[in-house]
Amino acid sequence: MFNTLSDRLTAALQGLRGKGRLSDADIDATAREIRIALLEADVALPVVRSFITKVKDRAKGAEVHGALNPAQQVVKIVNEELIAILGGETRRLTFAKTPPTVIMLAGLQGSGKTTLAGKLARWLAGQGHTPLLVAADLQRPNAVTQLQIVGERAGVPVFAPEPGNGVGDPVDVSRRGVAEAKHAQHDVVVVDTAGRLGVDEEMMRQAADIREAVQPDEVLFVVDAMIGQDAVTTAEAFRDGVGFTGVVLTKLDGDARGGAALSVRDVTGVPIMFASSGEGLGDFDAFHPERMASRILGMGDLLTLIEQAEQHFDQQQAEATAAKIGSGELTLEDFLDQMLAVRRMGPIANLLGMLPGAGQMKDALAQVDDKHLDRLQAIIRGMTPAERQDPKIINASRRQRIARGSGVAVREVNDLVNRFYEARKMMQQMAGRFGFPGARTSRATKRGKKGKKGKGRGPTQPKVRGGMPGFPGGLPDLSNLPPGLNQLPPGLAGLNDLPPGFDPSKLKLPKNPKEN
Repeated sequence: MFNTLSDRLTAALQGLRGKGRLSDADIDATAREIRIALLEADVALPVVRSFITKVKDRAKGAEVHGALNPAQQVVKIVNEELIAILGGETRRLTFAKTPPTVIMLAGLQGSGKTTLAGKLARWLAGQGHTPLLVAADLQRPNAVTQLQIVGERAGVPVFAPEPGNGVGDPVDVSRRGVAEAKHAQHDVVVVDTAGRLGVDEEMMRQAADIREAVQPDEVLFVVDAMIGQDAVTTAEAFRDGVGFTGVVLTKLDGDARGGAALSVRDVTGVPIMFASSGEGLGDFDAFHPERMASRILGMGDLLTLIEQAEQHFDQQQAEATAAKIGSGELTLEDFLDQMLAVRRMGPIANLLGMLPGAGQMKDALAQVDDKHLDRLQAIIRGMTPAERQDPKIINASRRQRIARGSGVAVREVNDLVNRFYEARKMMQQMAGRFGFPGARTSRATKRGKKGKKGKGRGPTQPKVRGGMPGFPGGLPDLSNLPPGLNQLPPGLAGLNDLPPGFDPSKLKLPKNPKEN
């Protein structure tokens, strides 16, 4: 959603790089480009005016003129002001001192409340809580059934005493749901309420009645980020009519302009707490303003990438794999485990997009095909356990069998095996440099018997009996050379005789041979 805005902001700031000094004209031109980018992204006009004013005031002050790199200082200012618009710091859920904590979801119909209820419950369960979903949307057809299916997929129980479809009292269901949570010892209750096609008095009254009945600790307003400025208008109306403590943005994976996300917090004064970026139950996480601002400016989001890796990689298994990488004992079985863990983190293009500078590789990221990893997985699964442990035994006939079993060409099997050997060798070398556990050190860094490091001596030649290194049979016999080859050439005779009175101890030789 923020791709277009990110491209425009990056281009606007790119013109400042390389300038040792910034004039007021440079700053005004950059601010003009940023203003156009924000307006084209459908950001509310009052928000744009306030943002540009703050950036220009700070950029024209001593903060930039006294900096060693003024361009980077301007980028820093834009980043900080963007973080301020998005909320400043991450807002966490407020849990009740006495369980259960009641979370009420509200919003327009079609904003994704029911699916979000399942995502939120699954996220809470991953945080160590025991949530309960309450089906209080009794108006929309099959809303109760949808929540039951979503709850089953998320592994969270659903309290649905009424069939819905216009039957039942949502206020009574909400009240009974909280009582059921206390009885069954659930520490969090997520109440899914009904929405409307637009803001009306009936929806406001019902939401206010539910809020009064259950006394929620958090009221989350679910906003469809694809509806543009209407999201801000709806949020303002709901804030004035019922009130809410946090905003949840859904459908951030859409291709609509993302100005609503930048506007809703600044206009309503209520922080954005969560963001949903896909249809899967796992496409949901807490909203971090500083990380979102970093991604918009094309600086990546390494913290989110690290957190996702920590969720999908087992620490003990990762340490064991690191030791195998260092010792050169990595197998195709380990390679398969790592590949599956990466696939669980989501699409490869999304993971690479979190790296700094990924915005400059959009064409390459668009060509990344996750099916390639699936083909590699099929090839490895077509091998026997012995072949995975020791790929050296995979001869021509075995490769043909693996190719037939995995539905690929023999060439792809050959490429996988060859690239695996190259990758294992490269990773072993890198492990030695970065001190991975189990990494083998080179001879040059090993200590001798006296505890001193060898300097520039090179590898020790093997000891060979009966001769010198390089001459297995000893030095060659030169006594039987033809006449003339066993003596110095004419004119050079006498060079093998030292001059009279020569004392080698008086020679002044440099201590370091490199000085000559």
